[in-house]
Amino acid sequence: MQTFTLEQVAQHITTSSCWVIIQNKVYDVTDFLFDHPGGANVILRYGGKDATAAYVPIHPSDALDKNLAPEKHLGTLDSESIKRLKESGKNKVPTKDELRVEEALKNKPPLQRIVNVEDMEEVAKKILPYRALAYYSSAGDDCITHVENGRAFGRFFFHPRVMKPVSQCDTSTTILGYKSTIPVYISGAALARLGHPLGEANLTRGAYKTGIIQMASTNSSLSYAEISAARVSPDQPLFFQLYKHVSDAIAEKRIREIEGLGYKAVFLTVDALVPGNRELDIRAPHYLEDFENQGLPTQRKPDGDQGELDRLGTAGGLVIKNDADMTWEKTIPWIRSITKLPIVIKGIQCVQDAVLACEAGCEGIVLSNHGGRQLEYSLPPIELLYRIRQQRPDVFEKTEVYIDGGIRRGTDVVKALCLGARAVGLGRVFLYAQSAYGEAGVVHVVRILEREIRFGMQSLGVRSISELVPQMVERVDWQPVTCAKL
Repeated sequence: MQTFTLEQVAQHITTSSCWVIIQNKVYDVTDFLFDHPGGANVILRYGGKDATAAYVPIHPSDALDKNLAPEKHLGTLDSESIKRLKESGKNKVPTKDELRVEEALKNKPPLQRIVNVEDMEEVAKKILPYRALAYYSSAGDDCITHVENGRAFGRFFFHPRVMKPVSQCDTSTTILGYKSTIPVYISGAALARLGHPLGEANLTRGAYKTGIIQMASTNSSLSYAEISAARVSPDQPLFFQLYKHVSDAIAEKRIREIEGLGYKAVFLTVDALVPGNRELDIRAPHYLEDFENQGLPTQRKPDGDQGELDRLGTAGGLVIKNDADMTWEKTIPWIRSITKLPIVIKGIQCVQDAVLACEAGCEGIVLSNHGGRQLEYSLPPIELLYRIRQQRPDVFEKTEVYIDGGIRRGTDVVKALCLGARAVGLGRVFLYAQSAYGEAGVVHVVRILEREIRFGMQSLGVRSISELVPQMVERVDWQPVTCAKL
């Protein structure tokens, strides 16, 4: 294999010839510059340099093999250059954000002090690098939909039944025929390695230990094969969140790959076809620049039309190649033609589309507005679930219905199940948990939810999920007062 010096690589920094170093290997990425989802400038920033630190946390290990022809894998650095890179890494001065994270990790509370989901989020937000925090927590526009997703659960109150034997309470259910200890699954969420080096593997192993199901994202930071290999048992079910690529050939290859790896269902995402306006994520580079430059003199460009800043952020680059022309008539039959896996539509936001999904023969639907990260003022999923129950209760007989977005408590889960949901998905919560405490954090969150769900069921007077019925909840037109935590 050919070897290169740092000086040789450093000569290739333009759109006509751009090389990068990743884990001591040299790649010619020139032909890929303008196909990169985040745009050419993202790569050119590292042209002629070592891009390992920026690349590894957000790309699966097989990304280079899938996107670069073999002849573009040029070779490796020579031994002297590898030594120089290693030395420069040792001498690297930590950034202010890295120092902040280091201090936060020292003061992180023991896991047993985390008593609810909100506690976990608070810890994670302190220890996450700012770039990861901005990506995980960002929401669309003014974050109104994100907030209302959670507030909407406060409009639903219980009608508990008493004098019922509930000492033996079973929280288990099935999702697409696969057993789950609680009616909760890990919703597809990208880039888990931004928060923890093991990333999605923490979610996989935590799901196995607690008996719930993980949905892996198209945009996972581990490869689909690595996530599959992280399973403790080959019998552990995995679902796949599909962002359909604009190229049918690429999309087909992706579906066939995950089916071959043993994934059990395709959750087709339909509520994030184009980049959302997630301003916290968009502003992240500028915040970090200002944070690092505190107290230092800065040079400003003259005022005037400088064009609009890059509005993709970390999130936007992930969806830029999505198929924005999917239809019920074309896309569902096309997926059916290449796989026998169950198809679930993830991102239903109105009653009419829930009905169309049933007519298309989909095995499930997820009522979701992408966690409030896309269209501002899209209806909270629990409100949509209520409307389907009122207007088209037949939907629940024709397909499995799930919701995600705004779930913070076991009582939220129970409310959704009373209204007809089969299970609920949580995404951010599990990203926060694995970021703060790794696999143990994932297990801890499931245990919290299991305890809260069981308490809710017993307090309602039921012993099994099947006993939860619409008559047990009532929608009110007033909002409860939110009390301060004691």
